[in-house]
Amino acid sequence: MRYKFCVIAMCCLFLSCTNKNEYNEKIKEFQYALNAQFSNPNTSPLIKEDLRTFKFLEFYEIDENFKVNAQLELTPDSPIIEMETNTDRIAYFKKYGIAKFKINNQDLSLSIYKEQPLGKGFDISENLFLPFKDWTNEITTYGGGRYINVDYPELGKSTIEIDFNKAYNPYCVYNNDYSCPFTPSENNLPIEIKAGMKIYRKVH
Repeated sequence: MRYKFCVIAMCCLFLSCTNKNEYNEKIKEFQYALNAQFSNPNTSPLIKEDLRTFKFLEFYEIDENFKVNAQLELTPDSPIIEMETNTDRIAYFKKYGIAKFKINNQDLSLSIYKEQPLGKGFDISENLFLPFKDWTNEITTYGGGRYINVDYPELGKSTIEIDFNKAYNPYCVYNNDYSCPFTPSENNLPIEIKAGMKIYRKVH
């Protein structure tokens, strides 16, 4: 009986390590794709001067504790709102829902949005938009907050996956020609999110 228990425990440990390795590889592929995009003159948001000296983007160590399955409270009756940007442009969004989750046993919530074209009532994006700020801003991450592209929940599901290891900087960090929405104050998290992309440091 004791032998059987040990075998089961070893199998569980093996599967856990395998799943962790697969997850880490998935995030490394995400990071590699971003670096490839930034290195390519045809797809990079960098200005020409910075593109010439660009080496790589900086990320936190991959930490699966920052991938959460959040309970999603849909908000279908939310009005279309205007989000200010770093330019004169006004971006139009509709709150899709409120995601509630825990990190380090702390209850947290974030509003998730979908973009609206010219204020009209339909979605134009393949993903949901999740801007957020946290206590790493202006220290190890961009002061204006970061973004996450979130997949729509599966049909009939009341949960949604939020992976902070996929958090990235707005394009206006790299180039003033881009217009980026400011993070709403309701999405300021009272913790450090040490996951995803770090602040951009120019190399000259």
